[in-house]
Amino acid sequence: MRITVLVAIISLTVTACTSALEQATLFTDPGQYEFHNCEQLAQERQRKTKRAQELKQLMDRAEQSTGGAFVNVIAYKADYVSATEELKMIKSTMRVKKCSTPENWGSTSAFR
Repeated sequence: MRITVLVAIISLTVTACTSALEQATLFTDPGQYEFHNCEQLAQERQRKTKRAQELKQLMDRAEQSTGGAFVNVIAYKADYVSATEELKMIKSTMRVKKCSTPENWGSTSAFR
């Protein structure tokens, strides 16, 4: 009984700390993608999106087991936060450079 309570307290503490980390941009350099062209940015965006999805799946799978929150923080959380922060920087850089993205593509279909 005491071990279960201790694990719960540790999990809650670690989760609170990581939610604070998500708010800051500790893992990315704001100028990292400054000299990339639109094609390179699109490739990096695709790669980081895939990596973030893989990490999210691993985190979801770990959550299903006992102590999954602790495993997530130790094994996956930093990488996931890093990938999502880099993805935000890539998207921001693409907006600044006015790159063509799926979000700003125009519709080619006619309305009926």
